[in-house]
Amino acid sequence: MDLTRMSRRGFLQLAGTLGVSTLLGGCGSMERRPYTGPTDPQKVNGVFRIGGIAPLTGPAAIYGTANRDGALVAVKEVNDSGRLKLELNFQDDEHDPEKAVNAYNNLKDWGLKALVGTTTTGPCVAVTDETNADGVFQVTPSASSIDVIGGVEGSNEPAKHNVFQICFTDPNQGTASASYIAEQKLADKVAVIYNNADAYSTGIFNNFQAKAEELGLNIVSESTFTDDSANDFTVQLNAAKSEGADLIFLPVYYTPASIILQQADAMGYQPKFFGVDGMDGILSLEGFDKSVAEGVMLLTPFVATAHDERTQRFVQAYKELTGSQELPSQFAADGYDCVMAIVQAIEVSGVTPEMPAPEICERLSETFIQPDFVVKGLTGDARWLETGEVDKSPKGMIIKNGVYEAM
Repeated sequence: MDLTRMSRRGFLQLAGTLGVSTLLGGCGSMERRPYTGPTDPQKVNGVFRIGGIAPLTGPAAIYGTANRDGALVAVKEVNDSGRLKLELNFQDDEHDPEKAVNAYNNLKDWGLKALVGTTTTGPCVAVTDETNADGVFQVTPSASSIDVIGGVEGSNEPAKHNVFQICFTDPNQGTASASYIAEQKLADKVAVIYNNADAYSTGIFNNFQAKAEELGLNIVSESTFTDDSANDFTVQLNAAKSEGADLIFLPVYYTPASIILQQADAMGYQPKFFGVDGMDGILSLEGFDKSVAEGVMLLTPFVATAHDERTQRFVQAYKELTGSQELPSQFAADGYDCVMAIVQAIEVSGVTPEMPAPEICERLSETFIQPDFVVKGLTGDARWLETGEVDKSPKGMIIKNGVYEAM
């Protein structure tokens, strides 16, 4: 029987028939004894221990600290309401896969029963191998590669039935961006600059390219870079300019995007710029001249300037927690939604913190894929496919006067 091709629901049903300890490879591996976490009621004391892993220092810290702070807002809200008793422990992985696995082992020693994380794709793929073997339920706020969940077309990883994404997958971002640019008639000639050494960037580009061809978008320039060369983009920008590109698509993170915007401004080249969720956070980059980002567009599931009560309540709580007047990014909202999704699944499934981690994992995973399980989050009303992919609608935003506004 090919378990990598079996649906998540079918896998869980079969696991229930044969017994969790016998089969449940997605929530406890046959190859090593599953991690259980503390099960003594006196030691657990009714508290769900939720671990978190993110880059809290280093070049990706803007993403990781936002994930953590958004999760902390959710934990405080839940604890203050009396719904559940939660404890959150976030570990720093510095955007490094090996350090992410070490962080996960620290959380096992602490006694986690579910995991929020990791923030970025490489570390997340490494950690999902561990949680899959141990039987620990995992929701990632922003690791968007299909390899994180595995078992889907184009993935290099086997299915991981314990892992779910709050964020859109890379293919979805690429496809949605091409569709939006075409539907809104934003450009006659499109250039793309992407990181060909990064799974996130290339995954989005490949699907953007395929959808653009289908829709008849005219891509006149495709330029690449690597992390080692991400400090000078004059060649890429000159290539786009010489081809007359009036829009540049940037499926990249905020640090190279900030350099691209500044160098384009310095050379007097003023095309439209269109990014994806990795660009969110650029306005918080220390020393960045926000004026060069004026008019930049990106697809994201969260806009902090929205006027609905839920968003504004979160923004206020986030500012109080951080002591900053900076608006929370999408990544903060993702962290909040991860915790709230886990909490809702706990309540629906009826699991308790004294249960072994693999049993909690099985029941939460089964709950997540139920058709009527919907989490009304800051980043949209989310359902989950059996693959672990999220199903919700993206929103467009544009930078105006140094802040994000809904398009």
